[in-house]
Amino acid sequence: MQHKIDLNRLVDDHGDYLYRFALVKVRSETIAEDMVQETYLAAVKSLESYKGKSTERTWLTAILKHKIMDHYRKYSKEENFDDTESERLGILKYFKRENGWSGFWNEKFRPARWNISPEQDLENKEFYEVLEKCLTELPDKIESVFRMRELDGEDSKNVQEIFNLSPNNYWIMMHRARLSLRSCIEINWFRTEIQ
Repeated sequence: MQHKIDLNRLVDDHGDYLYRFALVKVRSETIAEDMVQETYLAAVKSLESYKGKSTERTWLTAILKHKIMDHYRKYSKEENFDDTESERLGILKYFKRENGWSGFWNEKFRPARWNISPEQDLENKEFYEVLEKCLTELPDKIESVFRMRELDGEDSKNVQEIFNLSPNNYWIMMHRARLSLRSCIEINWFRTEIQ
């Protein structure tokens, strides 16, 4: 059954929502606008496959999600992170390194005990502002990988595929993101001095 959909109405009804959704995912107004335009073009081309089993917004959002993943696939390249990148991120100091990586915390930088429950923090708007600030301080690719996995709940294998990452490179990026976020949150939320 052929569905007739008024494109102008689709844009009026769902354009702002799709734009906000894309902006959260790609963190660029220009790219978000492009993603939404590509979504509408794809919707027009695939109109005959839309059977009306889901809402228009759900259908358009699914198309947009695929466009966003395509964007990340297209623009991501394998990046090898070495000690220079670790040093730039300021995380070498956290670990003992007599003869290479030992995997043990340097006692001075062992994670602090947070006296508030994570559930209470997540309900706090101010905490979200600090978290957002800390996320934006990460290198762009690490931020995108971390957001997609931890905030969007994407499966790690899918994230690796989307960003063209080896499993080892993926885990290094996630580890570095967590260390950087931990440090930033302790300084900006718990007001813990890290030297």
